[in-house]
Amino acid sequence: MNDRTRILAAVGVTVLLFLGVQLGALALLEPFTESERQAVENPQDPTNSILYVGVMLVATGLMLAAFKYDLDNLIRLLLVGVSVMISWYVFAELVPSLVGPFVSDGVADALAIAASLAVGAALLWYPEWYVIDSAGVVMGAGAAALFGISFGVLPALVLLSALAIYDAISVYGTEHMLDLAEGVMDLKIPVVLVVPMTLSYSYLAAGSTDDVLEDDDESDEAGTEAAASDAEPDAANADAETAETDAEAAETDAATAEPDAGALERDALFIGLGDAVIPTILVASAAAFLDVGTLAVPGISLNLPALGALLGTIAGLLVLMWMVLKGRAHAGLPLLNGGAIGGYLLGALASGLSIAAAIGL
Repeated sequence: MNDRTRILAAVGVTVLLFLGVQLGALALLEPFTESERQAVENPQDPTNSILYVGVMLVATGLMLAAFKYDLDNLIRLLLVGVSVMISWYVFAELVPSLVGPFVSDGVADALAIAASLAVGAALLWYPEWYVIDSAGVVMGAGAAALFGISFGVLPALVLLSALAIYDAISVYGTEHMLDLAEGVMDLKIPVVLVVPMTLSYSYLAAGSTDDVLEDDDESDEAGTEAAASDAEPDAANADAETAETDAEAAETDAATAEPDAGALERDALFIGLGDAVIPTILVASAAAFLDVGTLAVPGISLNLPALGALLGTIAGLLVLMWMVLKGRAHAGLPLLNGGAIGGYLLGALASGLSIAAAIGL
């Protein structure tokens, strides 16, 4: 497999992982709504977004302190526990619909619990890249759907805008995500999506990560339904490349138009789970709260504004990967959230909404 093919394959797999989170969230909207899993009483209240950002900042500070005092194992157990919880939310809806006609409700519930515990066990004892990615897609879809039904369109827009600004500051300004990324990446938990660039790559055998696509503190919190879990995925998001040689290559090659040698020699690419979850909140929110431009797609809730946000996120992802493969780490949410918001507005206009109505005013 030549270098160009490896890059195209890695980009394709990353897009598929993002689509898995997005389509999974859209499929979970209706069952989550029927099960009343909404996390707030008034999803149209923009102050929910401010509260969420505050919780994320506190969680980030606590994680940095935990790494400073060598509490890595405690963080790992906490995040695996969050993974089990969100997986249970997902499986509690999916398993009964799949096996319900053949077994009793009690058996279906037991199977859902067993599946979620199996996710936790796999993460603890065999966190290979495909286990991480599979758990990440389940977690990401569940978290995005939970936030999507809990944030109306205006709060979702406020949230994405605030987190994009914060991500840029934390990566290009304070750079505190570098420390967070360095601590989280070695835990081998689904706070990142791992995309191998060689067939022989093993995440288990790897020491520490060589490159991270981006730096996103919000992603961990997206992992929980309402609080601190999101901070971790973002942390993992931290584009911050942990290897010193990669950091140097990033600076020297940032201006080149072609993928640099370091990019071509990577064994894997890493992108924070929060980078997939955060923009998908707008996708899910648009599908959940807007009754316009409805598209008849089996198994998922979808309309033109949600489709626009989905496609805008993918467009932002492609630009982000092009920039990263040039050799420099970048904050992901400015591009991803910006793409989601731009695509959402175009989809809303195409469905007949005015700009004021599209932003929830």
